[in-house]
Amino acid sequence: MPHRTFLSNVLAALSWGIVTLPAHGQALLPYTPQLDPEQLEQNGLDLIQEAAQLTRFQQYQLALPRAELATQLAPNNYQTWALLGSLYLQVDRTEEGIKNLQKAQSLAPKDEPGVRFALGEAYFRQKQYQKAVDEIEAGLKIRSDVPGALFDLGNSYLMLGQYDAAIAHYEKAFAQEKNLWPAINNIGLVHYEKGEIDQAITQWEAAVAIDQKAAEPLLALAVALYTQGKVEEGVATGETALKIDGRYADIDFLKDNLWGDRLIGDTMKFLATPQMQETIAQLAETSPSETPTP
Repeated sequence: MPHRTFLSNVLAALSWGIVTLPAHGQALLPYTPQLDPEQLEQNGLDLIQEAAQLTRFQQYQLALPRAELATQLAPNNYQTWALLGSLYLQVDRTEEGIKNLQKAQSLAPKDEPGVRFALGEAYFRQKQYQKAVDEIEAGLKIRSDVPGALFDLGNSYLMLGQYDAAIAHYEKAFAQEKNLWPAINNIGLVHYEKGEIDQAITQWEAAVAIDQKAAEPLLALAVALYTQGKVEEGVATGETALKIDGRYADIDFLKDNLWGDRLIGDTMKFLATPQMQETIAQLAETSPSETPTP
């Protein structure tokens, strides 16, 4: 049902209260319109469909008020609370996201894993990595064929320092989705932190083979090559990476992408070289808003 239909229903309900004024001296009794609970709930479900459609196009600010209203019209439907919670996560209102996702979980069927996956993401954002693991694993017990959830679980184990578990779940995610280069990339991150640079290079080369425009494994590969003494190859690869996406010259951005201390330290040295500083300066001139100073 289009949103304008819902609004017309509300206006119609309000118009029911417009009655002819009584003569003076006649008692005026309040008029309460009789609203159809089933129709209101259906309106809420229609709104949540609109919000979901807007979400697919990343129109989060437009989707949010629809989802908020949907929870009022269909308060017993877990999907309304789940979508609202997910939208709050998209606009960085994590606490409100968790609150609404917990409400969704209290209403959801026991065989519904999606809310647990979303809660896992929310807890990860709050750096509550063990809680993230608990929620995602609970969801995967219900449905195991969700590569994104397996990848998120790998990330959570990575941040807990449980490297073997992280690699195992990245491998499971990639086995289910062969184009999921971030899983291969993050296996490289694990190997690098363990001092296994050759293994990390192998993983990053594999990730680049999947997507030659993936800036992250390209830059990581460049740093590793440079650290091994392959200066020219490292610099050339690093220049290619930053020309694809200048954000990877920002150390904070790399940390947000789960780069570990060892790789961050080597990256700072790499980006500080005259060759890379020249590249960063050139990129800043052409795209100053997209190329930060490392």
